[in-house]
Amino acid sequence: MSGTIGLVCTAGGNVGSVRNALRHLGFGPAIRDVTGPEQIGDCDRVILPGVGRFATVMARLRAGGLDEALVAHARRGRPLLGICAGMQVLAETGDEGGPTAGLGLIPGHVRRLPEAGVPIPHVGWNRVDPVGTSPLFGSDTAPRDFYFVHAWAFQPHDPADIAGTCEHGTRFVAAVGRGPVLGVQFHPEKSQRDGLALLARFVHVGHRTMVAAGDAAGLEAGAV
Repeated sequence: MSGTIGLVCTAGGNVGSVRNALRHLGFGPAIRDVTGPEQIGDCDRVILPGVGRFATVMARLRAGGLDEALVAHARRGRPLLGICAGMQVLAETGDEGGPTAGLGLIPGHVRRLPEAGVPIPHVGWNRVDPVGTSPLFGSDTAPRDFYFVHAWAFQPHDPADIAGTCEHGTRFVAAVGRGPVLGVQFHPEKSQRDGLALLARFVHVGHRTMVAAGDAAGLEAGAV
């Protein structure tokens, strides 16, 4: 791993827990708190935690000019990981807090989970089934457990962008990935061994590999 890990601090996310998890993994010296767009350009990879309504998270990002900076970061082929609402705002649009445009990095829409005989919000541990091969899970497609707190779910337009699914009344998308842009609905920083392993994979993912994947996915400048 080279360069720095930008940790976006303005999206209402669980930043402290993510920071502590990265420090536990030994990445503390590489962490850079991101509060403005000019800081993203100095980061090799960026983590976007998010807590709260889709519309509120996007308003915070736009107010600080971070929305455009995050899109530019992805267009350069640099890894970006969205967590919880940070994953949801990778979509084109979301309904929570009123119809709102997202970052548009992965085509799709965020809708409320259906009340299919289960409690909503979905809170607690649940099994995630990896789909295909993703930098988030590696080549091992064995199910693993993560901690969730959410009532809304990302519905990608292209099934190829789905990296993991989970069952809560109905099956929903728990992880997404398109080139250098990755997202998880669960909280890896609260998910013990499996969560720490996922964060470590993200930090170690090869920059050159991600650039190639980003180009293949159409994330070059002007494509999103």
